[in-house]
Amino acid sequence: MELKGSKTATNLMTAFAGECQAVMRYKMYASQAKKEGLEVIQAVFEETAENERAHANRLYKYLKEELNDEGITINAEYPVHLGDTLTNLRAAAEGEEYEHQDMYPKFAEIAKEEGFKAIAATLKEIGEVEEHHDKRYTALADRLEKDKLFERDEEVYWICLNCGYVHKGKKAPKKCPACDHPQGFFKVLLEDY
Repeated sequence: MELKGSKTATNLMTAFAGECQAVMRYKMYASQAKKEGLEVIQAVFEETAENERAHANRLYKYLKEELNDEGITINAEYPVHLGDTLTNLRAAAEGEEYEHQDMYPKFAEIAKEEGFKAIAATLKEIGEVEEHHDKRYTALADRLEKDKLFERDEEVYWICLNCGYVHKGKKAPKKCPACDHPQGFFKVLLEDY
């Protein structure tokens, strides 16, 4: 089967458009997190925006291979939300949940049925990444809501995103003793080389 005129082509364009708008929405969410002094969450939104950009790029490459310079009409709904960081995290998690539980599995199944095995595999894998995004956003929102973003039950290592200072403790310092940046620059240091 040719990609042109297939449900898979429409699904690829729908997913591409969704990933593109997610990039911009996450960049806006990152700006909001920065305004609130939550640089650690800003960094997560920026990283996720780059992940979504990579997804969009991969999806577009499939379309470009067979449909270069042709248009595809889609009918899709995308969320409009911009609030404080907590509500932005919840909205982002909801979108990622839809993508990994509904959209990408359905799109992958259709691609498989239409004989596009490589596309089906890509859609499945992107869906798995979206599941990670959902879990990360949900965990951050839960911690932020409970005022536990910079606190753990056990001692951990915290790293300053600005200067690299490492602190061991149950809480991140209110200010970095090395560079004087606020607590919002700290995240748990996870190194497993």
